[in-house]
Amino acid sequence: MLPSQNFIGLRAALRGLTLALAAAGLALAPLCVQAQSKPASSAKKPAAKAASKKPSKKTPARATPRKNAPPSAIAGAAASPGMLAATAATAAALAGDSAAAAANAALKSNGGQPRATADILAASPPEAWREPDAQDIVLMEFKLGSQAEPAQVVMELAPRFAPAHVANLRALVRGGYFNGLSVLRVQDNFVTQWGDGAEGTAARALPTGAQAKVPAEFDVPLAGLPLHALSETDGWSTLNGFVDGFPVAAEPSKTPQGRAWLAHCYGNIGAGRSNEIDSSNGSSLYAVIGQAPRSLDLNITSVGRVLRGIEHLAALPRGSGTMGFYGGSDSKPPLVRARLLADVPEAERLSVKVLRTDTPTWFELLHNRRHRGGWFVHNVGRVDLCSTVVPVRINAPALPAPAAPASK
Repeated sequence: MLPSQNFIGLRAALRGLTLALAAAGLALAPLCVQAQSKPASSAKKPAAKAASKKPSKKTPARATPRKNAPPSAIAGAAASPGMLAATAATAAALAGDSAAAAANAALKSNGGQPRATADILAASPPEAWREPDAQDIVLMEFKLGSQAEPAQVVMELAPRFAPAHVANLRALVRGGYFNGLSVLRVQDNFVTQWGDGAEGTAARALPTGAQAKVPAEFDVPLAGLPLHALSETDGWSTLNGFVDGFPVAAEPSKTPQGRAWLAHCYGNIGAGRSNEIDSSNGSSLYAVIGQAPRSLDLNITSVGRVLRGIEHLAALPRGSGTMGFYGGSDSKPPLVRARLLADVPEAERLSVKVLRTDTPTWFELLHNRRHRGGWFVHNVGRVDLCSTVVPVRINAPALPAPAAPASK
């Protein structure tokens, strides 16, 4: 039996065990896996060329899904760090799902009704939310049409998955590289891309601290990654779930450590590249604005996701050129400026919080999404990775308290 088949069989056994324990009022405790220090290595292939045009510099192409050969047998795969990590993540997911199902059944038996999403979030405790590092929050402002004020797009970078690209992006943002550039491409149901459209000697110089060359960062070892799995699978990977709120896909048996990567879901931010796999450095970025192009997974370095403002990027006029590039007569929306939240004066900073995906709040949300009531007359009893969006709270800074009136 192949390693991936071992894991699928193990998943089924865990599900049966978890449901049996839940019926007995017990829960399957999540396992702990120690991270291994040596990262996995894997061969990468360039993105497929577009049929109508050779991809220009740093352009995400619509790649054709590769037909993966069956995974080679790995000695001791069932006990490898990657397989152990997958087992632990699956056990925790099934335990959380069972607890949420039991709580919902108890509620109904007492005459109650499941809570709406807004009510679940309103009642969530503070510890159900995490506050991203201000160094990982990028604020980009785009001038859209006749709007007087620029539209703000708030992004979170993912240093766990692309540390070299994230470090370079911070240097690019701090050096003012993006200020005054523009949107280059808006392809319907695909991506919005921005950066410097010039190449060669005409291209904008990189600021101090930014590197022209950084390694491709398509995946990371699964072992040691705090993956909060979904109990469902999809056709793109054996295992999927969330890390720090980012949608993640994984294969536990491809290498001893397993491999995991950021999935190209709606709002994913990637670093555009040309045919060479290490030709991206973060100076050209794109955001997914359509149906999840998962065929780009493991073909491009993903650097983060949009937390707020994706509607601005999705509503831009489509480019008239090939692959949605803006042509000579198209008006390119300007990128006014980009800043790190850490560089904004503290009194002016947005409050950014992302729901944790290892809490009862999260599992209640998942259960309600699998089993919708009210208007719905049919439920499939499952969710999928890219339509399961992790909630975010972004609030303006609190206004200072008014000064007390001077005493007379």
